[in-house]
Order: sequence, then structure tokens, then C-alpha cells
Amino acid sequence: MATIIDIKLPKAIASALRIPQNNPQRQQLRVLKKLLKKARFTELGQEYRFDEILFSRNPAKQFQKLVPVYDYNKIYDRWWKKTLEGVPDVAWPGKIKYYALSSGTSEAASKYIPVTKEMLRSNTVNYVRQLISVMSYEHVPRNAMTKGFLMLGGATDLQKGEAGWYAGDLSGILAKKRPFWFQTFYKPGGRIAAIKDWNQKLNEIVEHATEWDIGYIVGVPAWCQMCMEMVIDHYKVNTIHDIWPNFSFFVHGGVAFEPYKKGFEKLLGKPIIYIENYLSSEGFIGYKHRENAKGMQLILNNNIFFEFVPFDNKNFDSEGKMIDSPEALMVHEVEEGKDYALLMSTNAGAWRYLIGDTVRFVDKEKCELVITGRTKHFLSLVGEHLSVENMNKAIELVSNELNVYIPEFTVAGFPYQNFFAHKWFVATNDKVDPEKLRSKIDEKLSELNDDYAVERKSALKEVFLEVLPEGKFLKFMEMKGKLGSQHKFPRVLKGKILDEWNHFLANGTV
Repeated sequence: MATIIDIKLPKAIASALRIPQNNPQRQQLRVLKKLLKKARFTELGQEYRFDEILFSRNPAKQFQKLVPVYDYNKIYDRWWKKTLEGVPDVAWPGKIKYYALSSGTSEAASKYIPVTKEMLRSNTVNYVRQLISVMSYEHVPRNAMTKGFLMLGGATDLQKGEAGWYAGDLSGILAKKRPFWFQTFYKPGGRIAAIKDWNQKLNEIVEHATEWDIGYIVGVPAWCQMCMEMVIDHYKVNTIHDIWPNFSFFVHGGVAFEPYKKGFEKLLGKPIIYIENYLSSEGFIGYKHRENAKGMQLILNNNIFFEFVPFDNKNFDSEGKMIDSPEALMVHEVEEGKDYALLMSTNAGAWRYLIGDTVRFVDKEKCELVITGRTKHFLSLVGEHLSVENMNKAIELVSNELNVYIPEFTVAGFPYQNFFAHKWFVATNDKVDPEKLRSKIDEKLSELNDDYAVERKSALKEVFLEVLPEGKFLKFMEMKGKLGSQHKFPRVLKGKILDEWNHFLANGTV
């Protein structure tokens, strides 16, 4: 089968898209040097001696030696905060005009992630690359490729700061700054895209659904599924293909799709192609470029320099906080089958920045990886090392075995009878025996994770489970102001968010 590299493109197009030709190490060194050269006269570049790094014998090692690692709070307090006041040339040349507001439900306040014109250009290039790669899939419905794109994202009506910048959800910024050539295909259109109220936006989409010929749907699985269910219900049809017969591609990212697939496919009249991408507020990281690929291919040659910190007890504490000087590897130094926390340096002024995701290479030669969780979204009270990947897989196996649809779940750990316990909160509208569901999940986790199996016989004394209607999870998200767009329910609850969740379940408020 052809890959994106095999497709015969005009030289000008191939040059503009920067189709990779070299090995991963060389591509990444070239990216690093380009970023350092561009930012060497910024405040950050001067402080960390980017010129010296550029002329050193080993720029990557010198970069790691002179530039510290950052999480959001550190880089915001030291550098990004100035840009919100309108100060130019702080961590990237010029003033920052856009900020992506990024926060999970566990965050008390939104994070302001800089978005530059260079980053937006890089994202556009990567979207085009991804579309070209789809052409290499077998049995691709060619007629669908020229149909409409329904993009379910944040509002394009952005908030304006005193210094003249604009802030909002990254998907809203991307939609607002969409290329002119994309206007013909883009749905729901500028007016509906600007609506901030998620329910109002969905109702508007439903009202206009029959006017569009949709070939692609792009967004977070839970909200895309909700939209399709509303369209089907409103027009009293059996499947979404009764309204959009050319719907053939679902582009998704941000969360594992497996928990949603069973419910998603009930809404379809025919098979579709699922295209996973890895787009964060900090940059476009990767996408599935082969039809049968095990994971997503890392984008190594488009203005992001990656480092990989082994996700182990040497580099992270029990709460998932990274140490000040962790071991950091380049892409050619990683190993398959090991979990790494991702550091990124980008053309938006992020430098050695911990985005909070953990990844695992499933094919090092092709630089393909999967997202395995978050550095702080895991459970290891007593050494059970339970990852989000383990949880997702257990839910997938159990839902298939019991034939129940589980679109959402979350887990909390707590002290119990001088030892410890886990409690699962599982969303399903299907009829299910909670005790059987609890037992099956526990059984699957023991099969998937040896550490978990060992601890279930010692310090992890009990596993509890509560079945809730799906609407309960949605209501909590709504009360938190996180309904729709790119927001996801956290798979692990700790600290303040756990207290709010327990209060919500007891009193109906947060």
C-alpha cells in the first residue's frame, strides 16, 4: 500500500508540505536549530544563550544542559505572563495575538497557551498532510473527499484582552483562522461557529443539518456522538446516513475512541473510516498516516522539537510531578513498549514544555506512538501503577463481553480499613448488574496489569463501583462550564475535582 511518502506530488507542493526525506534524528536536529535561530534574540533566547547552543558541537545536548524543563505554571510565571501584558519578543519573536484556553476539569483556572501565526501555519500544513495520507487508504470513498467538513469545536467568538490579544478554545481559533480555500467545505459556517452556548450551537446544527452534504465529521467523540443522536432524533430517521449519505470519515483525537465506538456505530448506516490525530493546544503532534497503523506517526519535521522523559519513579513522584532535571531522550533514543512523558519546544514559544501526556512507541522505525494517559491521571496508591490505557482497555473488554455501552467512566483511590481501595463511577443507560460489572472490570485489570494483580492480593483491599446514567456526567460537565468543544471528563479523580464530584453526587451542585 502506498504511504504519504509514496504519493507522486508536484515538486512545489511536496516542498511546501516538507515531505520527510531524512532519518528522525536529522529531522529533529534541523527543527531544533531552526527554532533556536528564530528565537535567539528573544528574552528567553538571550537568557539561555541560544547563540551558544547553535554553534556548539552537539546542539541538542547543549540545549538540554542550558535550558530547564518547564510545566505550565513555571513557564507562565517566568515568561508567558509578560506576553499577556503585551510585551513582545519574550519567548517567541513579536507579540502574541492568540491564546488557546486549555484546562481539564481538574484545573481551577484556564491555562493561556500562546498561539502564533507560525504555529497556525504549521497546523494547516499538517492537516493537508493528513488528508493526503487518507488518499492512500484502500477503498476510500472518493466522492466523499470533496464534501463538507463538520467541525464541532469551540466558539470562534473569542474573548479580547486589554493588550489586544484574543483567547478561546484552540478549535475555535483554528476555525476562525481557517484558510480561504477551506471556506467552501467548512460547516457549520461562521455564524453558528461563533455561538458560545454549546446547546444552542447543537440546536442550530440540527436545524440546518439537511442543508449540508457532510463527508467528514471532526471533533471529540462524545460531543460528535451527541450531535448525531440529536440529528437522528429530530428528523425521525434510523441512522445519520439517512441525513448525510456521503458521511465517510470521522477525524478524532484527545481521548481513546474505544469506549465510544460501540455507541457510535449504532448511529451509522454503513462503515466509515476513523482517522485519529494528535492535536494539542501546544501544537499538532501526529496523526494516523497508514490505514492499518498501530499508532499515530509523530510529525518530526514541522517546527516541534520533541523530548521523551521515561515515565518512572526516577523522573516523577507519586503524584505525577516531574523532577527538576529529568532524563530526557531524543526520538532516536527511545525504546518501544515504554511509557514516556512528552516535552515540546515549538514555534509558539514553548520550550522543553511538559504537556502532561504520556506516550508509548509501538513502531519505532516508523515513529508511530499511542497516547497512554496523563502524568497526573493514573492511580498508584500502593504500587498498582494503573494507567488510563489499562482502564480504557478493561472497559472495552467488559463492555463487549456484557454487551453494554459505557461512554464515560472515572476512578478514584482512597484509604480503606488501614489499606486502600478504588472506586469506579461508570456511565451506562443499559441494564447491567453493578456487582457483575465491578467483578469483570477488576478481573480484566488483573489480567492486563501484573502490578495491579499483585496489589489486589495485598494493600489494594477493595474495588467499589457505582453505575450512573450518562446524563449525570454531562450535567457535572455543564455545571463546571465544560460542556462541549474539546473538554473531556477526567479518567482519574484526585484532590479538588474529586471533592466537587462527591459533592455533586450528594447534593446536585458543585
